[in-house]
Amino acid sequence: MNITFTEKAMQQLELILSQKNKQLKLKYDTDGCGCVVNGVPTLWLVDHADEDDVAVATNYIPILLEKSRLVFYDDTMTIDVVDGAGCFQLKSPNQILNPRMSLMEVSEQHE
Repeated sequence: MNITFTEKAMQQLELILSQKNKQLKLKYDTDGCGCVVNGVPTLWLVDHADEDDVAVATNYIPILLEKSRLVFYDDTMTIDVVDGAGCFQLKSPNQILNPRMSLMEVSEQHE
């Protein structure tokens, strides 16, 4: 899996990560979506990796992903900033996986 952060995304995340001692996680969030295949990728700031998490190297910092949810992602993805919207975007050469991806700070992780 190849995940690339754009320069704008790295700059925005650097401001946030420099103030917090957190790891970045790409969470396939299924809360309120009905079933596991209807999830929405979101960015989480977490204290530590969960048992099911794997660290994926990027051009910026390693990002955590749930091993059991890797099937829902494309092999090549880019995390970018949505100008003027205060959120991020997850896209691949084939599709936009989340056009307005939020960044949430999660102090206690749960399934």
